[in-house]
Amino acid sequence: MTPPPSAALVECRHLSFGYGDRLVLDDVSFTIPRGKVTALMGASGGGKTTTLRLLGGQVRATGGQILFDGEDIGPMGQDDLYRIRRRMGMLFQFGALFADMSVFDNVAFPLREHTDLAEHLIRDIVLMKLQAVGLRGARDLMPSEISGGMNRRVALARAIALDPDLVMYDEPFSGLDPISLGTAARLIRQLNDALGITSLVVSHEIPETFHMADQIIVLANGKIAAQGTPDEVRRSDNPLVKQFVNAEADGPVRFHYPGPSVAEDFGQGLA
Repeated sequence: MTPPPSAALVECRHLSFGYGDRLVLDDVSFTIPRGKVTALMGASGGGKTTTLRLLGGQVRATGGQILFDGEDIGPMGQDDLYRIRRRMGMLFQFGALFADMSVFDNVAFPLREHTDLAEHLIRDIVLMKLQAVGLRGARDLMPSEISGGMNRRVALARAIALDPDLVMYDEPFSGLDPISLGTAARLIRQLNDALGITSLVVSHEIPETFHMADQIIVLANGKIAAQGTPDEVRRSDNPLVKQFVNAEADGPVRFHYPGPSVAEDFGQGLA
């Protein structure tokens, strides 16, 4: 008898990773539940995008495990990594559409690369995905002919083209105007629920992310500073979390980069 699937699609167990001597993640453990929207948040350099790269197998953890649907990604070879990646969709920061391909061909790309579907079936799937993001009528336009918000929506249609189990979003709201930002946030939530997928969102946009996410994980200094529902994270008494959530200039995250004192650099007269 096949055991029921775990409630968690992704499990990070005592995960550690660094670039050279700089430790980015230090013995971090958390889970990403199936069918939910989880947001990774925190100050720049806290390891959010690195976590996405670890999950996709682009880099390998120096300690611990990262499991996708029970399978350890760390020791996987190329064939297994490609198999796992086909179950993942990725929306890159600023969309990363192919500039020399039309909107239609951008969304069709993963279907042509990873399936043997006939072209008429690919056409129907592409148009359905574009319809889901409100851009079926823009199928023949080039990326240079659409706005930044439309670009991100095309990228989202491409990310869900293969009906993945997990969609990862790296700063999906960067550079968007308030209307486009709200549209993108609503689409992430709606598509997550309608398609029954799991979403992992890296974002700095507090209001929109807290409104759409089921779970917030705040990374700081290589550790988890806070984790829970949006309301639980808002109530955190961690000074760093308070500074981040309330966008305060003063707090554990300093304005000045550590260095010599003013007196050392300029003399006692300016101390």
